[in-house]
Parts: sequence; structure tokens; C-alpha cells
Amino acid sequence: MRAWAVTEPGPVEGGSLQLVEKPVPVPGDGELLVHVRACGVCRTDLHVTEGDLPVHRPGVTPGHEVVGVVAGLGSAVTGFAVGDRVGVAWLRHTDGTCGYCLRGAENLCPRSEYTGWDADGGYAEYTTVPAAFAHRLPAGLDDVALAPLLCAGIIGYRALRRAALPPGGRLGLYGFGGSAHLCAQVALAEGATVHVLTRGPAAQRLALELGAASARDAYEAPPEPLDSAILFAPVGDLVPVALRALDRGGVLAVAGIHLSDTPPLNYEQELFYERELRSVTSNTRADAREFLDLAARHDVRATTHTYPLSRAADALTDLKAGRFDGAAVLVNDLNR
Repeated sequence: MRAWAVTEPGPVEGGSLQLVEKPVPVPGDGELLVHVRACGVCRTDLHVTEGDLPVHRPGVTPGHEVVGVVAGLGSAVTGFAVGDRVGVAWLRHTDGTCGYCLRGAENLCPRSEYTGWDADGGYAEYTTVPAAFAHRLPAGLDDVALAPLLCAGIIGYRALRRAALPPGGRLGLYGFGGSAHLCAQVALAEGATVHVLTRGPAAQRLALELGAASARDAYEAPPEPLDSAILFAPVGDLVPVALRALDRGGVLAVAGIHLSDTPPLNYEQELFYERELRSVTSNTRADAREFLDLAARHDVRATTHTYPLSRAADALTDLKAGRFDGAAVLVNDLNR
């Protein structure tokens, strides 16, 4: 089969992602073979490609926002049949026995594994997923609309919960890409006032179209103090900026898996008055189920820009350069 592989981590413009031939994977015990129809383009894919995240699997195929159809079953699989539409997300495996898993925090499992980092993902004709980590998808949405929900949406949802936004609260979103524009829709549906702080006029326009109360440059102050904020942009310099924008008792959640170095924090200006700084680590399967149900109920929709899967490197390059608002989705054109 044709698949994209990170041949040598480095700048995506330099050819670190190459289209290669790989064998069609064989599903192991308890796994599904999935024929990929669409795969969302996530900033984490860029971090894997460029080496911001350390290599876990040489020559890995990125992609973890996969919508596809079950094409084969490993032994001991129950509850799925060939032809079922399924979603494949970032979290691929946890041990189920550690203290974190047993207390419902499987996202913190020390032996967790991830699609497109520890195992080949969806920038390919086929991928595999443990059946226990495959997601059933809501009806009524097509493949392209669903793909960004499987990471951008789920992580945005977890970040929103980590930010502890009070009912009817004031939320600031720093960066407004694939995850943030889905998170904003959830927050607005739940009655929040949303202020967006981001570079680029296209992203600012999209924020206002979706119902944000304001849209300004990321380094500007919002028009009112914030109860909660989420940092989606992987820019450490924005941490003190966002903390200073919080009201007393406010919470800043950092949603990215990678963040550039943060400058020193001034305790009196940025942390005093019980302001909190929190991180977000992956998600649980419960987060995914809750978000997919909520997205269907509130008609949360991704703004999408499609690329043929044969142009995956171009999509990542455009993501890096900020050339589109919303989310990019790869549509499989590699089948022969």
C-alpha cells in the first residue's frame, strides 16, 4: 500500500515526510484493520514529522484523526463487523492495570501508546487499531466532517474541562486552529462568552462568525478579565500573557503536547490571587465518548479544507505556515 513515512525528522519543507510503499498491516489479536477514508491533519503530526516529539517508531506513518471502514478483524474481536464505520484517535493503548487507569485517568498511564507515534497511523491506505480503542461514530456527519472531531475536538473538550470554566463564564482562547474552533462551539453552546486571541485575519474572522465576542491579536489584552483561558498555540511566550489576562481565581490550561520554552513568570502579576496554570495530557476514552455525543447534540461542526492524501506534505506545510483557518482533512486518493 502507499503510505507517508517520517524518513528523517526535520523541517517538513525539506522532505522529512515521504510517500513510500509499506505492506498492508495485519491486525493482531483484538485489533481491527481499517481502510482509511479520511484523516484529519493535526499539529501533533507536524511535531512528529519535524522531531519536536522524539522518535518512537522509525519511519512512522503519522495521522490520528482517522475515519474509515473495518476491512478485517483480528482474533478475539467482538462488537465490530467488516463494513462498520469507525474512528481511530490519538490514544491507542493503555495497560488498564496501573493506578492511573484504575482511577479513571488512563490518559496518564505510563505505558500508554499513540496512533501515528508508537504505531503507524492514518496517512495511508490502511491502518490498524485495537478494537477497545476504536470509536463508534455518530450518524449524520460525513467522513470529512467527522475526522477533526477525533483529536482536535476531543482534546479541545478535555482542555475546556481542565480550564474549569464556570457557568456563563468568560473564556479566552489563544490560537484558533482546528482544536480551538471546535472548543469555542462547545463553550458557546454551554453559555460562555468567548474571546479569541490569535494571529491572522482569517482565523479572527472565523472566530467572529462562530459567535466569539471579540477577536484580537494574541499579545493584546482581551476586552474584559477572563475566568478561564486555554492556550492552543504552541508558543511558550504566551503563557505569562494569558495568565495576566485572568481574573482572580482564573485558570489557564495549556492544551498542546509540545510548547516552546516559557519565560520566567512574575509571581505577583501572573500567579497571585490564586490563578492556576494547568497542562492537558491526551484524553481518556470517556472524554471521546462524551465529546462525540455532545458534538452531535449541539451540531458542533469543523470548518474544513480538504487535500488529497497524496498531498499530505503540502497540508502539513500549509498548517505550519497558517495558510488556512479551521482544520485540514486528507481524503484518501491512494487506492489503486
